Amino acid sequence: MRRPDPHSYYDSTQPKTRRLRLKLGVDFAEKRIDGEAILEFGRPGSGSLDLDTKGLEIRSVHVPGQGPIPWELGEADPILGNRLRIQLPPDAQEVAIAYRTAPDAMALQWLEPEQTEGKVAPYLFSQCQQIHARTMVPCQDTPTVRVSYQAEVTVPDGLTAVMSAGPTGDERTRDGRRVFRFAMPQPIPSYLLALAVGRLESRDLSPRARVWAEPETVEAAAWEFAGVEDMILKAEGLFGPYPWDRYDMLVLPPSFPYGGMENPRMTFLTPTLLAGDRSLVDVVAHELAHSWTGNLVTNAGMEHFWLNEGFTVWAERRILRILHGEDAAALGWATGQKALEESLARFKDQPQLTVLRMHLDGVDPDDAFSSIPYEKGARLVAALEREVGEERFLRFLREYMDAFRFTSITTEQFCTFAAAKLPGALEAVDARAYLDRPGMPATAPEFRSVQLDTLTVLAESWKDGGRPSLHQIASWKPSELLVYLQKLPRDLSVADCAWLDEHFHLMGRGNHEILVEWLTLAAAADYEPAFSKIREVLTRVGRMKYLRPLYGALGRHARTRTLAREIFAAASPGYHGLSRRVVQSVLEAYAA
Repeated sequence: MRRPDPHSYYDSTQPKTRRLRLKLGVDFAEKRIDGEAILEFGRPGSGSLDLDTKGLEIRSVHVPGQGPIPWELGEADPILGNRLRIQLPPDAQEVAIAYRTAPDAMALQWLEPEQTEGKVAPYLFSQCQQIHARTMVPCQDTPTVRVSYQAEVTVPDGLTAVMSAGPTGDERTRDGRRVFRFAMPQPIPSYLLALAVGRLESRDLSPRARVWAEPETVEAAAWEFAGVEDMILKAEGLFGPYPWDRYDMLVLPPSFPYGGMENPRMTFLTPTLLAGDRSLVDVVAHELAHSWTGNLVTNAGMEHFWLNEGFTVWAERRILRILHGEDAAALGWATGQKALEESLARFKDQPQLTVLRMHLDGVDPDDAFSSIPYEKGARLVAALEREVGEERFLRFLREYMDAFRFTSITTEQFCTFAAAKLPGALEAVDARAYLDRPGMPATAPEFRSVQLDTLTVLAESWKDGGRPSLHQIASWKPSELLVYLQKLPRDLSVADCAWLDEHFHLMGRGNHEILVEWLTLAAAADYEPAFSKIREVLTRVGRMKYLRPLYGALGRHARTRTLAREIFAAASPGYHGLSRRVVQSVLEAYAA
């Protein structure tokens, strides 16, 4: 027995899934999926097969053409779920499992019509990262196992299904429902399985890119993301040809817990990116970069998450530099620095979660999630680039992608490859300080620009009476205003907040990065004019990046703590389960 991933029951000595064939029936009334999963093996196998499940009702297990076979469901582990152990007959090439998901499956969020933009039909979307595919499909739920898949999804008439796969057709059934068919020919890790069902329309952005959204949102989304083809071309300049055929996007309802999810062929995006001025579309650069760093070459487990996110943040900022120049990239690094510092502070009592090569046996990866793999990881990548030079590093990056194409690797495998291709570079940048030591290395690269320095000096002069001029206020881009707000003191007065709101008109901002940064300052200052806007945002938006700081800032005063608890009591039923957990942990840390 060998379990290479502490977050999966997968045993590498047992048959390995090569392909999935799924039949999924979406039941909005019961908030369940009735499914059949057929797992095809890379080579015939026999004996025990251990699969990951969590909350699934297993109805039957059989070998197609041979009949039922023995199986047992183990006791529930709070992190791993239930091991499904199947006894395969000799030379089994595949196994079929009929099952039903639970109404509270963590991978699935079921929305009532009033939670959507159109407010006339229900909506379903999945989120399988970190280890939640097992709540939607019985599988070997580890990035170590990559599978191609095909699927048939049956939904109520009038609704449309999309997946992280290419559509291959759809038809109406005799009972008035619709069946959508999909195929994903490239092998993907289970966390990239994705499904959404709702009233959806699409708009083409280029011959290989399309955006999907509810009819009420789709035109705004098409305008906001009209430049995605240029981003794809810039990314191809870094990494080589786009490897997934199409780059389609789906703008989800506001309860989606992340900014984006890099599902291949169908990136999921939060509607908070629809700022109305294209000021937040660079988030797409991050999800697009994942097409290579994360989807093409994948971390072998969540202990090596930095291989996905560190490379992707670095790539995102390289794309920003190409598109918008050095200042834009430096501002991106500055925004990331703030997120990094906040994560380091949050884990000050758990320093083991601030290393890149984590050891998470017995730790839920959702509890270890932070900006550290993203930002600390990106700084390690940037340090290597500075050490060997841009041209040589880009050559190395192409070689890395080619060597591990459509595979999942560990930190150790990366280091071995880097040592062979860039001799001495890991030692020169003290990679061990990033990988194995808590906090940030003193030698970590810094990112400067004239504009960033100007914003920093101005924000740091606030307590001495320094204020931006009317010319500066009028001329700043949204990214510059965001960095300025982030660098202001965290203990502003009510009068300070009134000045900021009067001069920057912050309460009406459509850019949620700016709006939430402002509301966080206002909440920390007990600034009552912002309370109604705080309530509005926290009731409507479920993105964890915004919930954590806003609820955290509300904890600083007695009446804002009361406000926070009132808002959460009303809003929590509409939050995704992951978001609900984050907010509960923040509220539990409040003073009595």
